[in-house]
Amino acid sequence: MNLPDFDYYEPESMQETCKLLAHLGGRAKVISGGTDLMVKMKHALLSPEVLVSIKNLSQLTNIYYEKGKGVVIGASATHNDIVNSPLLQEKYRSICEAAHHMANNQIRNIATIGGNIVNAVPSADLPPILIALGASVKLVGCSGERRIPLEEFFTGPSKSVIAQDEILTEVIIPDQPATGSTYLKFGLRRSGALAVVGVAVAVTMDGDICKDARIALGAVAPVPFRAQKAEDLLKGKKITKELLEEIGKCAAAESNPISDIRGSAEYRRDMVRVFTKRTLSKAINEGHV
Repeated sequence: MNLPDFDYYEPESMQETCKLLAHLGGRAKVISGGTDLMVKMKHALLSPEVLVSIKNLSQLTNIYYEKGKGVVIGASATHNDIVNSPLLQEKYRSICEAAHHMANNQIRNIATIGGNIVNAVPSADLPPILIALGASVKLVGCSGERRIPLEEFFTGPSKSVIAQDEILTEVIIPDQPATGSTYLKFGLRRSGALAVVGVAVAVTMDGDICKDARIALGAVAPVPFRAQKAEDLLKGKKITKELLEEIGKCAAAESNPISDIRGSAEYRRDMVRVFTKRTLSKAINEGHV
């Protein structure tokens, strides 16, 4: 399969990029790693007339900590940049582990966190753990910039709140009291598979009492989302096997999966139950974020 013809631009600044996107309108797509975009173009699922590369915006590859803001991950940081980041290994190992389980090493060398978010694929691996950790994203456009919680970014499969002239530039993970977090997914292969079910949690424990919890589900609804009824059921409770089973059932009831070639809705819902228990147990017992 051949790629369709397209024009290609490499703007040198954020301002130039936003102006170019505003001028081109719906004819243009932003490209960074391109691992998803190129496949869709080859299969005629997308046919943009223009690709606007952000590879010259080198500041978008940075991963750093800013006091009062938190950990900042530039949108063009690759999955392997995240996996190998000493800062993220120290502060949020769960994000590194989620990035490591995405695709294969060659893809991880190219695919970016910004693309993983902006493509708004319900089965994407990074959004659930980022949502569980309370992450927000920074969007920059011709009229300025705005910062919104990641859980409010997605509006449907392949749809989000990002405007035509906007670029996602940063993912920000705020400082928080969480004592443990993790992301687990179920796929149809041992590694590199799309998630059939993905569950991420962040918990704040005081002994065996859960003071706070965030549970985010992926691949089981049109968008990644928080299972807030399950969270409320968990907060303030002493952790027991019976409680975790109840939480798993509650999260499963909140999910809204589809049936497709990778699994029926009923199967996915039961996997939410199983993986919610498993993910919570891991985050509580291993005690690292």
